[in-house]
Amino acid sequence: MNPKQLEQISNYVYCDSFLNSLEIETKLLPNPYHDYPFLVIKDFFSKEICDEIVNSKIKDNDAIDAKVKSENYENHIDKKIRKTKIYKLDKKYRTLYDKMFKLHQSKIEQYFNIALTTSTKIQVLEYKKDSFYVAHSDDSNMIMDNDKLIGFKCVVPNRKLTSVLFSTSYDESSSFNTFSGGELVFNYLYDKNGNQIKFKPEAGDMVLFLSNPYFTHEVLKVKEGYRLSIVQWHDALVV
Repeated sequence: MNPKQLEQISNYVYCDSFLNSLEIETKLLPNPYHDYPFLVIKDFFSKEICDEIVNSKIKDNDAIDAKVKSENYENHIDKKIRKTKIYKLDKKYRTLYDKMFKLHQSKIEQYFNIALTTSTKIQVLEYKKDSFYVAHSDDSNMIMDNDKLIGFKCVVPNRKLTSVLFSTSYDESSSFNTFSGGELVFNYLYDKNGNQIKFKPEAGDMVLFLSNPYFTHEVLKVKEGYRLSIVQWHDALVV
């Protein structure tokens, strides 16, 4: 197998040059002089608030199976692609979330050179043992030819930016608010040694990244524990 050809897109991150051979409708990358092409906000929520949310969802039976996006928003359930549950975020925490997001909004917009306009409803995503989500782009579907990726088709153009707030922490030790496995992997992003970028969060971390195919990602299968994240997608104008 030929080694991947990598192109530098920030001080410490490289992307698979294969992407540049494809016609990507929504190509957008942040400032290449940033250390990373994604933004991590530490302590967006305190760990105490995160634990409150976890405890409330453990007791909550009002969940639905997460769907897979398709054209014209005709989404469907496919547990071979995505095995997770969706909850609503309680009003108390939605209010706090909105307050904290507005506090960080100017920093976010400056980092990605965008002006945020509208946002989707907040989703709380639950991953228990053996839950996962295969590689996907948040704004596009993969176009495959005999299991070979040949392109992307944008199906959700109003997704410009993705935000993921973690309510539980990656930790090999088992607890009600930790999980092992379940890493967030960016499939086409690598460090200088050619290792895929994997994110192992702490509760309260928010990671933000552009929703286009350069930031194709997956959630690895959870080995043990309870992975809970709060996800939202944002439309924006490029400035």
